[in-house]
Amino acid sequence: MKNSNNLLRLTAVAAALACSQLAAAQGISVTDYDEATSEYQDAYVNGSFNAGKNRDDAQSSYELNLGLDYEQVFASPDRDVQLRFNGGGSVGRDGTAGASREKRYEYATSATADTYFNPATSLAFWYGSVGLKGSDAFDSRTASLFGGAGYGRVKNVTPMAKAIRVVEELQSLNRLKDAPSRAEYQAAANIVDREDEYRSKFGAADYTKEWINDIAKALDVTAKTGGQLDARDVIAIYDVLTNERISTRKVGWKVRAGLGYQSSSFNGITDNDPAVELGAEYHYPLDNLTQFSNVASLTSVLNNSSTYLLRNAMSLTYELDRRLDWENGWTMTHDVNGPSSTKSTVNTLSTGLIYELRNQLDLTGTLAVSNYSGDQSIANPNGTDTALFVGVRYRLK
Repeated sequence: MKNSNNLLRLTAVAAALACSQLAAAQGISVTDYDEATSEYQDAYVNGSFNAGKNRDDAQSSYELNLGLDYEQVFASPDRDVQLRFNGGGSVGRDGTAGASREKRYEYATSATADTYFNPATSLAFWYGSVGLKGSDAFDSRTASLFGGAGYGRVKNVTPMAKAIRVVEELQSLNRLKDAPSRAEYQAAANIVDREDEYRSKFGAADYTKEWINDIAKALDVTAKTGGQLDARDVIAIYDVLTNERISTRKVGWKVRAGLGYQSSSFNGITDNDPAVELGAEYHYPLDNLTQFSNVASLTSVLNNSSTYLLRNAMSLTYELDRRLDWENGWTMTHDVNGPSSTKSTVNTLSTGLIYELRNQLDLTGTLAVSNYSGDQSIANPNGTDTALFVGVRYRLK
């Protein structure tokens, strides 16, 4: 349980840091957005390719990697629904004589619904979740079904981040004489979040005119500029809202506990046994440019308490420039299998830059350091690996 204690300490330190940032914050903040109904999607296609031939190779080697990361969240005062898919595959060949082409793939998909008992007076909810994982390295897939209760709420505050960027852009053009009020920011963010509503009402070809005009009205831009919006103002707002990549901002926390079932698993959980799961997540924008998130989970087989899987994923994203983000992460997996008396711990630290080349196309570079410790084998010896990944990423949504 040493890993659990370390995890609790790290989470406490992170929470204290977030609180100190909140106390020091001045002016408008993304956390001022108080709309509970929201919807957002994050969808990316990642790709990388490398090829070469070393002096001792009998043939050229190559590797092509493709991946898809997708998350969609529907949030309302009554219910939060989260859909996730993460998958990847590769095709490659090494340089040894006679080596043939090899294919690999893995994927994980899940759906979770949190339904609040009484959203007007309490943050308590009951939940249900289903999941499916697969990999070509194993003969079977992993299916899971869980249900239980929890407490807390996580809100999407990305619309406020976009509203703030719109104001910053107009201020950089010397178009705003006075800063918008908190209520004007709130109204503008609400309209930003209703983009799909405007698209449905006015059509995909014409909605942006009405959408941008209503955002400008909410910010009272006409009064603050001393006249009507000109073409430069409209283009600036359009560019921020449609072309600029603003990473998802969330605020809040949730804890949950549930019972369920997990089928044959390649993660250490024995076949078809009932299991218990505990989960916690915390999200906070440390300022208007920085997002911190931490998600932890523990899954254990009920009839064998010595078999469990502990996971933690922590991330910190900082917007260095309107086109450049700096992403940092720490992931930890602690896997204990009681029947086979084996255990392993994998810690991965990563840091990387994401540069927006144009509209929805990004250039990515990530340095990752992974440490494996536990019951080692020829296939998985103890030690540390370092890798550098450079590729491109296309933003679907």
